[in-house]
Amino acid sequence: MKGWNGKILWVDLASKEVKVQEYSGDFAQKYIGGRGFAARLLWDHLTPGVDPLSPENILVVAAGPLTGLPGPSTGKLVVAAKSPLTHGYGDGNIGSKAAVYMRYSGFDAVAITGRSDKPIYVHISDGKVEFYPADDLWGKDTFSSERVLTSRHGKNAGVLLIGPAGENLVKLATIISQEGRSGGRPGIGAVMGSKNLKALVFSGERAPEVHDLDEYRKIAARAYAEIKKKPGYSFWMRQGTMMTIQWSQANSVLPTYNFSEGVFEDSEKIDGNAMEKVKVGQRGCPNCNMTCGNYIYDDQGEISELDYENVAMLGSNIGLGDLRKIARLNRLADMWGVDTIGLGSVLGFAAEASEKKLISEKVEWGDFEAFVKLSEDIVYRRGELGRLLGEGVEYASQRMGAEDIAVHVKGLSVSAYDCHTAPAMALSYGVSSVGAHHKDAWVISWEVAHGRFEYSRAKAEKVLELQKIRGGLFETLVSCRLPWVEVGLELEWYVNLFNSATGLKWKFEDFMVVAERVLNLIRAFWVREYTAEGRRWNRLLDYPPRKWFTKPLTRGPFKGARLDAQRYDEMLGAYYNLIGWDHRGIPRASTLEKLGLGDVRCGLEKFTALTY
Repeated sequence: MKGWNGKILWVDLASKEVKVQEYSGDFAQKYIGGRGFAARLLWDHLTPGVDPLSPENILVVAAGPLTGLPGPSTGKLVVAAKSPLTHGYGDGNIGSKAAVYMRYSGFDAVAITGRSDKPIYVHISDGKVEFYPADDLWGKDTFSSERVLTSRHGKNAGVLLIGPAGENLVKLATIISQEGRSGGRPGIGAVMGSKNLKALVFSGERAPEVHDLDEYRKIAARAYAEIKKKPGYSFWMRQGTMMTIQWSQANSVLPTYNFSEGVFEDSEKIDGNAMEKVKVGQRGCPNCNMTCGNYIYDDQGEISELDYENVAMLGSNIGLGDLRKIARLNRLADMWGVDTIGLGSVLGFAAEASEKKLISEKVEWGDFEAFVKLSEDIVYRRGELGRLLGEGVEYASQRMGAEDIAVHVKGLSVSAYDCHTAPAMALSYGVSSVGAHHKDAWVISWEVAHGRFEYSRAKAEKVLELQKIRGGLFETLVSCRLPWVEVGLELEWYVNLFNSATGLKWKFEDFMVVAERVLNLIRAFWVREYTAEGRRWNRLLDYPPRKWFTKPLTRGPFKGARLDAQRYDEMLGAYYNLIGWDHRGIPRASTLEKLGLGDVRCGLEKFTALTY
């Protein structure tokens, strides 16, 4: 089997026992890697209904057949677990040396079970596993902790670790690498913290065997050259994702004042042009020649790596129009190991709740010092409001009776696109595999170009198409989607790289079948876990935030606009028909059988009746 290592490492932190699981070529081709491997491992090995913060939850770190090989932006891996924030499937991807060196360590995935009785970190190198005490690192931020680990294990090592947010089981906690690479928005950092696991360190020299290395290198070199020829490449290298601030403002989708508006009066102070004036450098993930990480000095003179999502959520969404202050909030979030999107969401929620006098605490829009203090309270679980917001916006809003202003789907905060005037993007949030995340189907630019106010089957088709490409192909290979999304690198390059690495002769359509299989497996996981916990699954779980239906925009070119609930529901039904789910949003038995998931059908039927 070429292209894959063919091995999954299982590590029990309680007993310190280690075992190696070898998997077949059939398994590899059925799930490819990354998200596909993670979803299958969680379905097969997790006890239904398990508490996400119990030792029984499984933390999966998974790569794909392109991970670590030379090629456009292939330095990515997936981290996954049952989410403590949503209680469904949760994952995220991280670009870092850890992705490369996990593959070089001899494994395609690592599954972590149990809970250590004391803080530890685990070093995995060339098939060998070592456990080290982490008492000296526990309580420290991710930046300083990673520097210690790099000094111990050398520059040719990759590190995944958590900060105080993960240690304190804050449900917005992520996993961090390389002082700013972050992944696992659905609280995957809290899962790591619940296991007393400070870090995973990877090193090794066992590069995966490739079917035709010379041909692979030639294809990769041509792909790299093709990226640089694309018309948008030079502007991308200047601004990266920060150019999206201008685009979102122009199209009235920039999240402003807790997603109440789509335009921000101080957008020009925080956009890509403003960033360019103070930019001091850029950095990216391994194997990337279109780096997205632009960094500036924050208001304390410290380096902070900016992108669209963190600037929008910690800027316009909380009424803050000072880029250097936004940069400090962003840097602190990365040091603490907390999701910048989730943090911006709960801060915006708190400001609106304060404005509406739903809480006694005074949190005003744009009050930077108040936001810094409240952020620290969240990370360290200080005070009633800090502890409450650390549970996530859904839980906090339910406790306050403030569901009308909570911006989330299935418990995961919406990422940085307001959808009062974007029904297809609202649908993509509604049916995302992890909750309200843009990474699976960033349909909004297509929607703006093709008619933003329609509610149509064509929009449902586009959402599903993008889910298969973005959440399917890229999340299983595992490779960054930005060369395709941002500069237009053709998808055929990835098919050719895969075939030269594995020796297979796949077509693009073969990846789409796998993508649909993984989408349905993840939805089955959600339904199983909700039902096992005694909750009823229904289509309302696939609805976007209530605010977008009930609170129209009050400013900008689309003043008065809001989503139409009836038309949204019709479009949601069209999506269900396209993917093969019933009126509840549950995969039909025939759909699971068609996709080779007969065993999943049998498992799901133990929890809910399926339709055919």
